[in-house]
Amino acid sequence: MIDLINEILQTLRNNKLRTSLTGFAVAWGIFMLIVLLGMSRGVFNSFNSHASEQGNNQITIWGGNTSKAFKGYKENRRIRLRENDMGTLESEYPSRIATATSMVSIDTAEISTPRDYVTGGITGVYPMVARSRGIKIIYGRFINQRDLDERRKVLVISKDNAEVLFNDASKAVGSTVKCMNLAFSIAGVYDDGGRSESYAPFSTVENLAGNTGYVGNIRLEVQGLENIADGEALENEVRATLGRVHQFDPEDQSAVWIWNQFVQFLTMGGALNILNIAIWVIGLFTMLSGIIGVSNIMFVSVRERTHEIGIRRAIGAKPHNILIQIIFESVAITALFGYIGILLGIGATEIIDSMFGNSDFLKNPTVDIRLAIYVNIVLIIAGALAGLFPALRALKIKPVEALRDE
Repeated sequence: MIDLINEILQTLRNNKLRTSLTGFAVAWGIFMLIVLLGMSRGVFNSFNSHASEQGNNQITIWGGNTSKAFKGYKENRRIRLRENDMGTLESEYPSRIATATSMVSIDTAEISTPRDYVTGGITGVYPMVARSRGIKIIYGRFINQRDLDERRKVLVISKDNAEVLFNDASKAVGSTVKCMNLAFSIAGVYDDGGRSESYAPFSTVENLAGNTGYVGNIRLEVQGLENIADGEALENEVRATLGRVHQFDPEDQSAVWIWNQFVQFLTMGGALNILNIAIWVIGLFTMLSGIIGVSNIMFVSVRERTHEIGIRRAIGAKPHNILIQIIFESVAITALFGYIGILLGIGATEIIDSMFGNSDFLKNPTVDIRLAIYVNIVLIIAGALAGLFPALRALKIKPVEALRDE
């Protein structure tokens, strides 16, 4: 084995330029595969993160204007959603709609303390909004069901607003503020994350807004849906139910606007899977070009060493010894430069992660260690295959003909 290793090293040293150029092609192919897979994973992680924060099992509905006449009603009639619509949808589709919620806002509301005040109004919400919007509570709690049932005057405010009102956000919970000439208690403080809304129980804000019964939108949390067809079918059924209640054509797409986040999530997930497959194909073909280069070089090496192979065969070298040496030379080139490509690729993904790893479009764009192991296995197999055909050609060389070769 030591003699075999020494022979391989000697061959590589005797052909430094050729070995380097061929190895560079292998290393570049592996490097590009690792970087592309890391970027793909970063995009996929970002997509999953945003989907989990916003809720990937929701359907949001807004009222619109009819574009068709229907049962005596003229077109361009405004459709306003009502609070009763939430109960109607829940009762008609209990197996597919887990909850139906809404929000109501008073934009002119001002929140103040003796120290300072903030503007921006208050928004009445249901407890599930914390999950659907990815709201992270850092002090206290979010709105709960008891707040809604008892129409409590409680608020959940952003960290920035808490610091303006109380100087120290950690001291805000339990304190009292003035809003619309009423005393509200601060129930919780959340990490801003780009938001500045102040949340209160839906029932409380609805009363303050005049209890009109109208809502700006309805958000459905769906369940039991397995594919895009199920999501689209529920969307059409919801539109038909609202059409029956509000007297508009169920085929009228502008009467109510529906954002089907469940279908969007599956569609985007499918597109990202296709992107991931495309990246694998591009990376593997790039790597394959380097492997083919190794195979071609081994063919040239066999041709150049025809005389040497003839002498070894003539003095008693067995065919499998020739076969093993050539295959091992190919594996050595492929594995050595392949490992270099892997290390450079992992290093590049770590640099990208440190620079963009927490951005909105890229999260943790690194590769799993298992992937590196799989690539190593592929490299060894590819290297063996790259050397197999030149080795088989070498075995076909007859010792007498090889000795005559110059």
